[in-house]
Amino acid sequence: MSSIDTRSTFFPKGRNVQTESTKSGSDVGGINRNSAERTTEIMDKTSTDAKVSIPEGVKEFSRIKKAAMSAPEPDNSEKIARLKAQIAAGTYEVDYDGLADKILTSEF
Repeated sequence: MSSIDTRSTFFPKGRNVQTESTKSGSDVGGINRNSAERTTEIMDKTSTDAKVSIPEGVKEFSRIKKAAMSAPEPDNSEKIARLKAQIAAGTYEVDYDGLADKILTSEF
């Protein structure tokens, strides 16, 4: 067996936490912190580069989607009951031209 420790020092109960934290001089409560200069450098770079802009089209789509999702479901129960009654009575007539158009539209 090898005596090399391959565990990460990220976890608090790792073997090398104490030795790793004493190596750096900027340890605060067991957490490494950036120096003041490094913090200023990071803030300067991210203040211009880390901005996100969402296009108006995406915002509008989000508003439309939210409105559509909050709309009530259409109630087709009356239409379904009427069609079931026509089929049961044998009076329902198929629109063959409309059916053919729908099939062709969905295929091509």
